[in-house]
Amino acid sequence: MEAIQARHNLADMTYINPLPVRIWHWVNALGFVLLVLTGAQIRYTDIFGVLTFESAVKLHNWVGFAVIANYFVWLGYYIFSDRITNYHPVLDARKFATNFFQQAQYYSYGIFKGEHSPHQVQPYDKFNPMQRLAYQLIMLTAAPINFVTGLMMWDTQRFANWIAAVGGIRVVDTIHVAIFILFVFFIFVHAYMGALGRTPITHYREMFTGYEEH
Repeated sequence: MEAIQARHNLADMTYINPLPVRIWHWVNALGFVLLVLTGAQIRYTDIFGVLTFESAVKLHNWVGFAVIANYFVWLGYYIFSDRITNYHPVLDARKFATNFFQQAQYYSYGIFKGEHSPHQVQPYDKFNPMQRLAYQLIMLTAAPINFVTGLMMWDTQRFANWIAAVGGIRVVDTIHVAIFILFVFFIFVHAYMGALGRTPITHYREMFTGYEEH
């Protein structure tokens, strides 16, 4: 009976998160949280006294370099594997707009009425249209800009020409902090959305086992 039940349980699951994706996800999550915390410590050193200013800066820098390296691991994996279809399953603007609107309706009120998501998760079509757009804005726009502005503030002399080209160090700092705020918002929304599975821990469990529960 146990063997039959195990086969039945597997039949109700889809393997959508390979091991490299899961490792990258948790390394990235830890890195982002540490960057947010150390960034807040640096920005509000008179309020938070967990670390000294110097220690917070050093930790922020080292974690930043680790997150940048991890980013290129993610980028290489999606570019050189067939998983890129998770972000671009079909390059059809009209179909994307229609599916995006349906997903927005679901998140707005359908989910509260017990309706099923219009997007059916598949191994090579993992993200719904809203997720695809959000992740691409974060990973292909916001993250690279924050990496560059962080590097510019890490060594102002080496990147003096770049800093001058964008309007000075205050402009660089403002951009960096604005994206920092965006990341804080994204983390909270991401954590909330992760709790909207069959149970509050269903989607979190998927990032450990790799299996999506139907």
